[in-house]
Amino acid sequence: MGLIHVYCGDGKGKTTAALGLAMRASGAGMKVVIIQFLKGSDTAELKSLKKLSNITMLRNTKDLGFVGNMTPEQIETVTAMHNENLYKALRLVNDGECDMLILDELTYAYDMKLVDVDRIDELLKHKPEHLELIVTGRNPANIFVDNADYITEMMAVRHPFDKGISARKGIEY
Repeated sequence: MGLIHVYCGDGKGKTTAALGLAMRASGAGMKVVIIQFLKGSDTAELKSLKKLSNITMLRNTKDLGFVGNMTPEQIETVTAMHNENLYKALRLVNDGECDMLILDELTYAYDMKLVDVDRIDELLKHKPEHLELIVTGRNPANIFVDNADYITEMMAVRHPFDKGISARKGIEY
C-alpha cells in the first residue's frame, strides 16, 4: 500500500529528502518517476540519478527563470511543459511503470496554476493504492495537507544565504 508524503516549509532539504527516498526506493527495486516543476537548469543530482535505470526524471526542457520575471508567453510555455510531464508520469503510473511518484516543487506550480490542478486534485483524492506519492514545496494547499499520510515541515533556523553566501554546487544544486 502506497502513502502520500508532503515535505514543506521554508527550510532547506525538501527536494533532498524526496531524492533520498527515491534512492532508497531505487535500491529496493522500485520504479521511481520524478517530476521537477519550475526547474530547468542543470543540477548535480541529475548526473547521479541518470545512472539509475529505475529512476525516470521529467523536467522542463527550458530554464525560463523565476515566474515573477516571466512574460505571459513564457508562463504559457512553462505550464505546457509541466502538464506534458504530469500526463507522461500519470501514464507510467497507469501502465504499472511507476511505484513512486515524486512531484518536486509542486505546491508552487499548483498555487500559481502552472499545472493542471484538476488532475492533481484527482490524483490526491484517488491515488492508485500501490503508488507512493511524494510532494514538495512551501505552503501546501489544504488538499495536500488533508490527503497526506506524512507531513514533514523543514524550518529555516539559519542559512548561509543570510550572510551573503551564494548557492554552492553539490550542496544547494
